[in-house]
Amino acid sequence: MMKRILITGGAGFIGSHLCEKLLREGNEVICVDNFFTGSKENIIHLMGNPRFELVRHDVVSPFYAEVDEIYNLACPASPVHYQYNGIKTIKTSVMGAINMLGLAKRTHAKVLQASTSEVYGDPRIHPQPESYWGYVNPTGVRSCYDEGKRCAESLFMNYHRQNGVRIKIIRIFNTYGPKMHPNDGRVVSNFIVQALQGKDITIYGDGSQTRSFQYVDDLLDGMIRLMNTPDSFTGPVNVGNPDEFTIQQLAETVIRLTGSKSKLTYLPLPQDDPVQRKPDITLAEKELGWTPTVPLEEGLKKTIRYFKTKLELESFNTLNHTLND
Repeated sequence: MMKRILITGGAGFIGSHLCEKLLREGNEVICVDNFFTGSKENIIHLMGNPRFELVRHDVVSPFYAEVDEIYNLACPASPVHYQYNGIKTIKTSVMGAINMLGLAKRTHAKVLQASTSEVYGDPRIHPQPESYWGYVNPTGVRSCYDEGKRCAESLFMNYHRQNGVRIKIIRIFNTYGPKMHPNDGRVVSNFIVQALQGKDITIYGDGSQTRSFQYVDDLLDGMIRLMNTPDSFTGPVNVGNPDEFTIQQLAETVIRLTGSKSKLTYLPLPQDDPVQRKPDITLAEKELGWTPTVPLEEGLKKTIRYFKTKLELESFNTLNHTLND
């Protein structure tokens, strides 16, 4: 049955992929984005689809529509972007959650909150299960994002308990793939762009800190599976790839796959940057029947092809503009 689905942050990296997937499944999709980090380029090819609608809107303000499901993805997700305007980041997480929960309450829609592994902070338990409450600095430079998402989770649970709103909370671990912003400061896009441009690859810290990287297609599968679970299951549930790699290993893999001559350089570790990050996905396996299927190298090859094409196109456009001046 066709559903009318609202996706906030729908022109972003993950949101645009979700728009495509839900349209392919035969649904109507309303994409809401203020284009702070999202891009029209990500969804322009969908504009001719009669089941797709784009609305420029900031979720800090209320939004009204008749919908069956809401995926609340709106929020800058990379440190570069969410620290640029910390107050705005907190407002997006908190006011955005309140406004989407209010919409879900009014329309009896099911609403999914895109939370994050950042709610665990710099964890003292490894890997991180959903039962772990986290180790977060509430006043640090990352707190605008970490605590904003933690507050959003609290809002979702309270709207569920008090008002019976049908909620789902997904904790997303490091995700990568095509349509990532080249300058978003995330480690995968940073390394790939630096390698393709022949620049030194910048590692913060000594490279021994670990991350678990999931390809975007695996995340989309997990999100939709969670949305389709019975109302009695709210989450939160971790969705991420439990294969753990050091940042050094990631850099060396990117250099090998790109054939780059880039060298590694090391800079101090930023404040509150987690030393370890790995999801315990036991709950996702049990409740969603979900496990990731795309190995790191396979996903990196697809992402490298995307960035190579994007950088070549940008270079061509720059050259063409120069010749026509």
